[in-house]
Amino acid sequence: MAEPVPDKPEWPPVAPYRALALQLTARAVNRLGAAHAREAIRASIGRVAAQVKASCTFIGPDCRLVVLPEYFLTGFPMGEGVEEWQTKACLQPDGPEYDAIARIAADNRIFLCGNAYECDPHFPELFFQACFVFDPAGRMILRYRRLNSLYTATPHDVLDRYLDIYGRDALFPVARTELGNLACIASEEILYPEIARCLALRGAEVFLHPTSEIGSLMPSQKNIAKLARATENLAYVVSANSAGILDCDIPAQSTDGHSQLVNYAGSRMCEAGFGESMAASAPIHIEALRQYRARPGMPNLLSRQRNELFAAEYTRPVYPANSLADAAPGRAQFLRTQQRAIDTLREKGVIP
Repeated sequence: MAEPVPDKPEWPPVAPYRALALQLTARAVNRLGAAHAREAIRASIGRVAAQVKASCTFIGPDCRLVVLPEYFLTGFPMGEGVEEWQTKACLQPDGPEYDAIARIAADNRIFLCGNAYECDPHFPELFFQACFVFDPAGRMILRYRRLNSLYTATPHDVLDRYLDIYGRDALFPVARTELGNLACIASEEILYPEIARCLALRGAEVFLHPTSEIGSLMPSQKNIAKLARATENLAYVVSANSAGILDCDIPAQSTDGHSQLVNYAGSRMCEAGFGESMAASAPIHIEALRQYRARPGMPNLLSRQRNELFAAEYTRPVYPANSLADAAPGRAQFLRTQQRAIDTLREKGVIP
Protein backbone atom coordinates (compact mmCIF):
# COMPACT_ATOMS: atom_id res chain seq x y z
CA MET A 1 0.00 0.00 0.00
CA ALA A 2 1.20 3.53 -0.70
CA GLU A 3 2.37 5.72 2.15
CA PRO A 4 0.08 8.64 2.97
CA VAL A 5 1.10 12.13 2.00
CA PRO A 6 2.97 13.64 4.99
CA ASP A 7 1.41 16.51 6.92
CA LYS A 8 4.12 18.90 5.72
CA PRO A 9 5.67 17.38 2.59
CA GLU A 10 8.28 18.99 0.45
CA TRP A 11 7.07 20.14 -2.94
CA PRO A 12 9.83 19.79 -5.55
CA PRO A 13 8.92 21.42 -8.88
CA VAL A 14 7.31 19.18 -11.50
CA ALA A 15 8.08 19.76 -15.16
CA PRO A 16 5.17 19.53 -17.61
CA TYR A 17 4.63 16.09 -19.10
CA ARG A 18 2.06 14.24 -21.19
CA ALA A 19 -0.35 11.61 -19.89
CA LEU A 20 -2.09 8.98 -22.01
CA ALA A 21 -5.42 7.27 -21.34
CA LEU A 22 -4.83 4.25 -23.55
CA GLN A 23 -8.09 2.82 -24.89
CA LEU A 24 -7.66 -0.93 -25.42
CA THR A 25 -9.87 -3.91 -26.09
CA ALA A 26 -10.29 -6.38 -23.23
CA ARG A 27 -10.33 -10.13 -23.80
CA ALA A 28 -12.61 -11.90 -21.35
CA VAL A 29 -11.62 -15.26 -19.85
CA ASN A 30 -15.08 -16.35 -18.72
CA ARG A 31 -15.41 -19.10 -21.34
CA LEU A 32 -11.95 -20.53 -20.65
CA GLY A 33 -10.67 -23.11 -18.22
CA ALA A 34 -7.99 -22.11 -15.75
CA ALA A 35 -4.96 -23.11 -17.84
CA HIS A 36 -6.20 -21.44 -21.01
CA ALA A 37 -7.27 -18.37 -19.03
CA ARG A 38 -3.74 -17.92 -17.72
CA GLU A 39 -2.40 -18.23 -21.27
CA ALA A 40 -4.88 -15.58 -22.39
CA ILE A 41 -3.77 -13.24 -19.58
CA ARG A 42 -0.13 -13.64 -20.61
CA ALA A 43 -1.09 -12.94 -24.22
CA SER A 44 -3.00 -9.82 -23.17
CA ILE A 45 0.02 -8.53 -21.24
CA GLY A 46 2.20 -9.08 -24.31
CA ARG A 47 -0.28 -7.25 -26.52
CA VAL A 48 -0.52 -4.35 -24.06
CA ALA A 49 3.27 -4.15 -23.84
CA ALA A 50 3.52 -3.69 -27.61
CA GLN A 51 0.73 -1.10 -27.69
CA VAL A 52 2.19 0.90 -24.80
CA LYS A 53 5.61 0.94 -26.44
CA ALA A 54 4.26 2.02 -29.83
CA SER A 55 2.04 4.70 -28.30
CA CYS A 56 4.81 6.18 -26.16
CA THR A 57 7.19 6.18 -29.12
CA PHE A 58 4.63 7.98 -31.29
CA ILE A 59 3.68 10.57 -28.65
CA GLY A 60 7.27 11.25 -27.64
CA PRO A 61 9.60 11.08 -24.64
CA ASP A 62 7.49 13.48 -22.59
CA CYS A 63 4.78 10.79 -22.32
CA ARG A 64 5.47 9.88 -18.70
CA LEU A 65 2.15 8.49 -17.48
CA VAL A 66 -0.08 5.81 -19.04
CA VAL A 67 -3.42 4.63 -17.68
CA LEU A 68 -4.92 1.32 -18.87
CA PRO A 69 -8.64 0.43 -18.83
CA GLU A 70 -10.50 -1.60 -16.28
CA TYR A 71 -10.78 -5.35 -17.06
CA PHE A 72 -7.94 -5.13 -19.60
CA LEU A 73 -6.62 -8.58 -18.63
CA THR A 74 -9.67 -10.70 -17.89
CA GLY A 75 -13.05 -9.07 -18.30
CA PHE A 76 -15.26 -9.38 -15.24
CA PRO A 77 -16.87 -12.37 -13.45
CA MET A 78 -20.23 -13.41 -14.88
CA GLY A 79 -21.54 -16.01 -12.48
CA GLU A 80 -18.22 -17.63 -11.54
CA GLY A 81 -17.83 -18.47 -7.87
CA VAL A 82 -14.99 -17.04 -5.80
CA GLU A 83 -12.73 -20.08 -6.09
CA GLU A 84 -13.21 -20.40 -9.85
CA TRP A 85 -12.48 -16.71 -10.47
CA GLN A 86 -9.47 -16.80 -8.16
CA THR A 87 -8.08 -19.78 -10.04
CA LYS A 88 -8.40 -18.45 -13.55
CA ALA A 89 -8.51 -14.67 -13.35
CA CYS A 90 -7.05 -13.23 -10.13
CA LEU A 91 -3.45 -12.10 -9.77
CA GLN A 92 -1.29 -12.90 -6.80
CA PRO A 93 0.30 -9.81 -5.17
CA ASP A 94 3.77 -11.22 -5.93
CA GLY A 95 2.75 -13.17 -9.02
CA PRO A 96 4.31 -13.33 -12.50
CA GLU A 97 1.60 -11.18 -14.09
CA TYR A 98 2.50 -8.20 -11.93
CA ASP A 99 6.17 -8.81 -12.71
CA ALA A 100 5.39 -8.67 -16.42
CA ILE A 101 3.35 -5.47 -16.05
CA ALA A 102 6.19 -3.93 -14.03
CA ARG A 103 8.55 -4.60 -16.94
CA ILE A 104 6.27 -2.61 -19.26
CA ALA A 105 6.69 0.41 -16.98
CA ALA A 106 10.45 -0.09 -16.68
CA ASP A 107 11.03 -0.75 -20.38
CA ASN A 108 9.23 2.45 -21.37
CA ARG A 109 10.41 4.52 -18.37
CA ILE A 110 6.86 5.51 -17.51
CA PHE A 111 4.44 5.49 -14.62
CA LEU A 112 1.87 2.83 -15.51
CA CYS A 113 -1.59 2.47 -13.96
CA GLY A 114 -3.95 -0.46 -14.43
CA ASN A 115 -6.66 -2.48 -12.78
CA ALA A 116 -6.99 -6.19 -12.02
CA TYR A 117 -8.67 -8.70 -9.77
CA GLU A 118 -6.30 -9.99 -7.15
CA CYS A 119 -6.09 -12.41 -4.24
CA ASP A 120 -4.96 -11.52 -0.74
CA PRO A 121 -3.40 -14.15 1.57
CA HIS A 122 -5.09 -12.48 4.55
CA PHE A 123 -8.51 -13.01 2.94
CA PRO A 124 -8.30 -16.36 1.12
CA GLU A 125 -12.09 -16.57 0.92
CA LEU A 126 -12.31 -13.37 -1.16
CA PHE A 127 -10.82 -11.50 -4.07
CA PHE A 128 -10.59 -7.73 -4.51
CA GLN A 129 -10.55 -5.40 -7.49
CA ALA A 130 -7.36 -3.37 -7.33
CA CYS A 131 -5.86 -0.40 -9.10
CA PHE A 132 -2.08 -0.24 -9.17
CA VAL A 133 0.69 2.14 -10.24
CA PHE A 134 4.21 1.09 -11.22
CA ASP A 135 7.01 3.64 -11.46
CA PRO A 136 9.72 3.80 -14.18
CA ALA A 137 11.90 1.48 -12.10
CA GLY A 138 9.19 -1.18 -12.16
CA ARG A 139 8.27 -0.76 -8.49
CA MET A 140 4.64 -0.85 -7.42
CA ILE A 141 4.22 2.45 -5.61
CA LEU A 142 0.47 2.36 -5.10
CA ARG A 143 -2.16 -0.33 -4.61
CA TYR A 144 -5.75 0.78 -4.16
CA ARG A 145 -8.57 -1.69 -3.50
CA ARG A 146 -11.95 -0.61 -4.86
CA LEU A 147 -14.15 0.50 -1.96
CA ASN A 148 -17.59 0.55 -3.58
CA SER A 149 -18.73 -2.40 -5.67
CA LEU A 150 -22.02 -4.26 -5.89
CA TYR A 151 -20.98 -7.84 -6.70
CA THR A 152 -17.30 -7.97 -5.67
CA ALA A 153 -15.99 -7.88 -2.13
CA THR A 154 -14.37 -4.64 -0.97
CA PRO A 155 -12.36 -3.65 2.10
CA HIS A 156 -15.56 -2.12 3.49
CA ASP A 157 -17.20 -5.57 3.52
CA VAL A 158 -14.53 -6.81 5.95
CA LEU A 159 -13.64 -3.41 7.32
CA ASP A 160 -12.62 -4.20 10.90
CA ARG A 161 -10.30 -7.03 9.90
CA TYR A 162 -8.94 -5.04 6.96
CA LEU A 163 -8.06 -2.08 9.17
CA ASP A 164 -6.40 -4.37 11.71
CA ILE A 165 -4.12 -5.71 8.96
CA TYR A 166 -3.45 -2.67 6.77
CA GLY A 167 -4.52 0.41 8.73
CA ARG A 168 -6.72 3.28 7.64
CA ASP A 169 -4.11 4.81 5.34
CA ALA A 170 -4.53 1.83 3.02
CA LEU A 171 -8.10 2.85 2.22
CA PHE A 172 -7.16 6.12 0.47
CA PRO A 173 -3.53 5.81 -0.67
CA VAL A 174 -1.80 8.71 -2.43
CA ALA A 175 1.64 8.31 -4.01
CA ARG A 176 4.04 11.27 -4.02
CA THR A 177 6.00 11.08 -7.26
CA GLU A 178 8.06 13.20 -9.60
CA LEU A 179 4.84 13.64 -11.63
CA GLY A 180 2.90 15.02 -8.67
CA ASN A 181 0.64 13.25 -6.20
CA LEU A 182 -1.16 10.33 -7.86
CA ALA A 183 -4.27 8.50 -6.68
CA CYS A 184 -6.62 5.94 -8.22
CA ILE A 185 -10.38 5.85 -8.60
CA ALA A 186 -11.88 2.62 -9.93
CA SER A 187 -14.56 2.65 -12.60
CA GLU A 188 -18.00 3.62 -11.24
CA GLU A 189 -16.40 5.05 -8.10
CA ILE A 190 -16.13 8.26 -10.10
CA LEU A 191 -19.85 8.62 -9.22
CA TYR A 192 -19.05 8.79 -5.50
CA PRO A 193 -17.67 12.27 -4.71
CA GLU A 194 -16.57 11.22 -1.22
CA ILE A 195 -13.84 8.97 -2.60
CA ALA A 196 -12.29 11.68 -4.76
CA ARG A 197 -12.62 14.22 -1.94
CA CYS A 198 -10.85 11.96 0.59
CA LEU A 199 -8.00 11.46 -1.88
CA ALA A 200 -7.78 15.19 -2.63
CA LEU A 201 -7.64 16.01 1.08
CA ARG A 202 -4.69 13.63 1.29
CA GLY A 203 -2.94 15.64 -1.40
CA ALA A 204 -3.96 13.90 -4.64
CA GLU A 205 -3.40 16.06 -7.73
CA VAL A 206 -4.02 13.54 -10.52
CA PHE A 207 -6.86 11.02 -10.38
CA LEU A 208 -6.09 7.89 -12.42
CA HIS A 209 -9.33 6.29 -13.54
CA PRO A 210 -9.29 2.83 -15.14
CA THR A 211 -12.86 2.22 -16.29
CA SER A 212 -15.03 0.10 -18.55
CA GLU A 213 -18.20 2.03 -19.18
CA ILE A 214 -21.01 2.63 -21.60
CA GLY A 215 -20.16 3.82 -25.08
CA SER A 216 -22.85 6.35 -25.95
CA LEU A 217 -23.27 9.46 -28.07
CA MET A 218 -25.31 10.99 -25.24
CA PRO A 219 -23.72 12.38 -22.06
CA SER A 220 -23.28 9.50 -19.61
CA GLN A 221 -23.33 9.66 -15.83
CA LYS A 222 -19.65 8.79 -15.58
CA ASN A 223 -18.53 11.31 -18.18
CA ILE A 224 -20.44 14.04 -16.36
CA ALA A 225 -18.93 12.88 -13.07
CA LYS A 226 -15.38 13.13 -14.40
CA LEU A 227 -15.86 16.82 -15.05
CA ALA A 228 -17.44 17.27 -11.63
CA ARG A 229 -14.69 15.43 -9.70
CA ALA A 230 -12.01 17.49 -11.45
CA THR A 231 -13.85 20.75 -10.73
CA GLU A 232 -14.68 19.97 -7.11
CA ASN A 233 -11.15 18.94 -6.19
CA LEU A 234 -9.04 21.08 -8.55
CA ALA A 235 -7.44 17.91 -9.86
CA TYR A 236 -6.63 16.30 -13.19
CA VAL A 237 -8.58 13.19 -14.22
CA VAL A 238 -6.96 10.68 -16.58
CA SER A 239 -9.72 8.24 -17.53
CA ALA A 240 -9.03 5.20 -19.71
CA ASN A 241 -12.05 3.27 -21.00
CA SER A 242 -12.03 -0.12 -22.68
CA ALA A 243 -12.49 -0.39 -26.44
CA GLY A 244 -15.03 -3.14 -26.03
CA ILE A 245 -14.85 -6.51 -24.28
CA LEU A 246 -14.48 -9.56 -26.51
CA ASP A 247 -15.23 -13.24 -25.86
CA CYS A 248 -18.15 -12.80 -23.48
CA ASP A 249 -21.92 -12.71 -23.93
CA ILE A 250 -22.21 -8.94 -23.46
CA PRO A 251 -22.35 -7.20 -26.88
CA ALA A 252 -18.70 -6.37 -27.45
CA GLN A 253 -18.88 -2.61 -28.03
CA SER A 254 -21.25 -1.80 -25.18
CA THR A 255 -18.29 -0.41 -23.26
CA ASP A 256 -16.27 1.69 -25.65
CA GLY A 257 -14.97 5.19 -26.25
CA HIS A 258 -14.63 8.46 -24.37
CA SER A 259 -11.20 7.92 -22.81
CA GLN A 260 -10.25 11.43 -21.81
CA LEU A 261 -8.19 13.87 -19.80
CA VAL A 262 -9.88 16.59 -17.76
CA ASN A 263 -7.96 19.47 -16.24
CA TYR A 264 -8.28 20.99 -12.78
CA ALA A 265 -10.73 23.62 -14.04
CA GLY A 266 -13.12 20.89 -15.21
CA SER A 267 -12.41 21.30 -18.92
CA ARG A 268 -12.03 18.23 -21.11
CA MET A 269 -8.67 18.52 -22.86
CA CYS A 270 -8.96 15.53 -25.19
CA GLU A 271 -11.26 12.58 -25.80
CA ALA A 272 -10.96 9.38 -27.82
CA GLY A 273 -13.61 8.14 -30.21
CA PHE A 274 -14.59 4.48 -30.43
CA GLY A 275 -12.22 1.54 -30.85
CA GLU A 276 -8.63 1.10 -29.75
CA SER A 277 -7.00 4.49 -29.55
CA MET A 278 -4.12 6.55 -28.20
CA ALA A 279 -5.95 9.79 -29.03
CA ALA A 280 -6.61 10.66 -25.36
CA SER A 281 -3.26 12.25 -24.62
CA ALA A 282 -2.65 15.75 -23.27
CA PRO A 283 -0.14 17.75 -21.20
CA ILE A 284 -0.26 17.84 -17.41
CA HIS A 285 0.91 21.04 -15.70
CA ILE A 286 1.24 20.29 -12.00
CA GLU A 287 2.83 23.64 -11.16
CA ALA A 288 -0.14 25.47 -12.68
CA LEU A 289 -2.49 23.28 -10.64
CA ARG A 290 -0.56 24.07 -7.45
CA GLN A 291 -0.69 27.78 -8.16
CA TYR A 292 -4.43 27.52 -8.76
CA ARG A 293 -4.95 25.68 -5.48
CA ALA A 294 -2.93 28.33 -3.62
CA ARG A 295 -4.81 31.28 -5.10
CA PRO A 296 -7.52 32.89 -2.90
CA GLY A 297 -10.88 33.47 -4.52
CA MET A 298 -14.21 31.87 -5.31
CA PRO A 299 -12.84 29.27 -7.78
CA ASN A 300 -10.62 27.73 -5.07
CA LEU A 301 -13.22 25.15 -4.07
CA LEU A 302 -10.77 22.87 -2.30
CA SER A 303 -9.92 25.53 0.25
CA ARG A 304 -13.58 26.31 0.90
CA GLN A 305 -14.58 22.91 2.29
CA ARG A 306 -16.45 23.14 5.63
CA ASN A 307 -16.09 19.52 6.63
CA GLU A 308 -17.43 19.94 10.15
CA LEU A 309 -20.86 20.65 8.69
CA PHE A 310 -21.02 17.25 7.02
CA ALA A 311 -19.19 14.98 9.45
CA ALA A 312 -22.24 14.11 11.55
CA GLU A 313 -24.29 13.10 8.50
CA TYR A 314 -21.58 10.71 7.39
CA THR A 315 -21.67 8.91 10.73
CA ARG A 316 -25.21 7.73 9.92
CA PRO A 317 -24.59 4.37 8.20
CA VAL A 318 -26.47 3.34 5.08
CA TYR A 319 -24.66 0.39 3.46
CA PRO A 320 -23.39 -1.68 6.42
CA ALA A 321 -19.70 -2.33 6.97
CA ASN A 322 -18.40 -5.86 7.66
CA SER A 323 -21.25 -7.44 5.70
CA LEU A 324 -19.00 -10.38 4.76
CA ALA A 325 -17.43 -10.82 8.18
CA ASP A 326 -19.58 -13.89 8.82
CA ALA A 327 -21.06 -14.56 5.39
CA ALA A 328 -19.86 -16.10 2.16
CA PRO A 329 -19.64 -13.72 -0.81
CA GLY A 330 -22.08 -14.26 -3.61
CA ARG A 331 -24.64 -12.44 -5.70
CA ALA A 332 -27.49 -13.30 -3.32
CA GLN A 333 -25.54 -12.08 -0.29
CA PHE A 334 -24.61 -8.79 -1.97
CA LEU A 335 -28.23 -8.19 -2.96
CA ARG A 336 -29.44 -8.96 0.58
CA THR A 337 -26.99 -6.38 1.92
CA GLN A 338 -28.15 -3.81 -0.60
CA GLN A 339 -31.75 -4.48 0.40
CA ARG A 340 -30.75 -3.81 4.01
CA ALA A 341 -29.31 -0.48 2.88
CA ILE A 342 -32.55 0.37 1.07
CA ASP A 343 -34.53 -0.55 4.20
CA THR A 344 -32.24 1.72 6.25
CA LEU A 345 -32.95 4.62 3.90
CA ARG A 346 -36.65 3.93 4.23
CA GLU A 347 -36.43 3.88 8.05
CA LYS A 348 -34.57 7.19 8.00
CA GLY A 349 -37.26 8.75 5.86
CA VAL A 350 -34.90 9.24 2.92
CA ILE A 351 -37.14 7.24 0.56
CA PRO A 352 -40.86 6.44 0.86
